[in-house]
Amino acid sequence: MSTPERPNVKLRPEIVAVSAYKQGRAAPSDGFKLSSNENPFPPLPGVIEAVNAASAELNRYPNAGGLALRTRLAERHGVEVGQVHIGSGSVALLSQLISAAAGAGDEVVYAWRSFEAYPGLVTVTGARSVQVPNRADGGHDLPALAAAITDRTRVVIVCTPNNPTGTIVTADEFAAFMELVPSDLLVLLDEAYYEFVTRTDAVNGIPLIGRYPNLVVLRTFSKAYGLAALRIGYAIGPQEVLDAARSAAIPLSVTDPAQIAAIASLDNEEALLERVARIASRRDQLRDALIEQGWNVPDAQGNFVWLATGDETDAANDAFFDAGLTVRAFAGDGIRISVGEPESVEKLSEVAADIVRNLPNGHPGKRLG
Repeated sequence: MSTPERPNVKLRPEIVAVSAYKQGRAAPSDGFKLSSNENPFPPLPGVIEAVNAASAELNRYPNAGGLALRTRLAERHGVEVGQVHIGSGSVALLSQLISAAAGAGDEVVYAWRSFEAYPGLVTVTGARSVQVPNRADGGHDLPALAAAITDRTRVVIVCTPNNPTGTIVTADEFAAFMELVPSDLLVLLDEAYYEFVTRTDAVNGIPLIGRYPNLVVLRTFSKAYGLAALRIGYAIGPQEVLDAARSAAIPLSVTDPAQIAAIASLDNEEALLERVARIASRRDQLRDALIEQGWNVPDAQGNFVWLATGDETDAANDAFFDAGLTVRAFAGDGIRISVGEPESVEKLSEVAADIVRNLPNGHPGKRLG
């Protein structure tokens, strides 16, 4: 890897040293993009019509407070309007909440590997990341996360289902974890893929808001609701915490078309969640097929599967790309593959079978026995 050129102006060295977030390779013109955990279904007609109508007023600034959407979400989840905050994707909300709680000399604790944006978001605030390794099955080691908390810790992030490994935190695990966490320490429960979860023992963060005054739950319309291009997500938590996040937000960053599309999606929620159920079923079938091939695949509960390709990651990534499949590679660790169109599965299965066949015995990505 080449060393970045030294800037001609004075910049924070820790920011210059951090790699900017990068999307995966563009999909070949005749291939399939399985790298960004996007919903493969297009928006429903009612959603498109609502966005088109909103586009007639693109010369106007958006509704900064998002009251209509916040009211709708508050009613849906049984909370007060002040306990709902919207942002341009859940990653923007993460940025605001981390900035509101952590600064220079502070620490933010989270599992690793997890969402690749976490390190950069923490560094921007001047705080330091404390990364706690996942368990061998790809899940969070919550006792180790709790043990990593010090008097410098200002935020703990829990991602469930975890991106990119797909594993969940159970309700019992989370309850035990919260018993170990100081009540004045902000806990962010990142549930961007919540709607895809089919395990009944998984934690559901929003009903826990009243129990834990230090808990904020993050959700998004990008994944299950198929609004990735419009960038809109929401947080639910104590009003005083969300007021601080609002103070850290870039003004007017959530557009009216995004807010209107989110409301229209909630209006069409039954049809959208039927699509989500189909994706979850396709995910389970894909995981079963990969395990049958010999892969050791974690319990996938998002709209993606994880292959622990380790040192063979770059070669495996190239093999998928050469077959017309764009996947998300994390060098030295593994590959995340989104659940896409049914037509992509046959190609994916063929390439995956060749890769696992050539992995050495004892490789973490290869199933024992």
